[in-house]
Amino acid sequence: MGMETDLGAIRAELTARIAAIDVRAPYTPAKTLARDIDAIRLIAHRNGLAPAVTVAHFVDSALSRGEHGALVHGWLAMLRDAVACERQDLAACDAFAAACSVRLAH
Repeated sequence: MGMETDLGAIRAELTARIAAIDVRAPYTPAKTLARDIDAIRLIAHRNGLAPAVTVAHFVDSALSRGEHGALVHGWLAMLRDAVACERQDLAACDAFAAACSVRLAH
């Protein structure tokens, strides 16, 4: 039960970080947002939240391409969903990667 509680706390922390980024996104340089996303990716990786790691890589790619403002909001919503995802298997990562690939293409 301790592990579930810890994972719940980690998810809550990541969700709060994502919400904070979402508020700042329209006014914050992509480089700063990328550092924040990388911090989320590292925490997710350390705690086995594989879909969140997958999506964080795509968010970083979108920021590198110059996406900003309202476009970042959609990416952060997807990252929030990945953090909340109960499944941590390869199929879940693949599903999120496919969704991100479609979003990145538009």
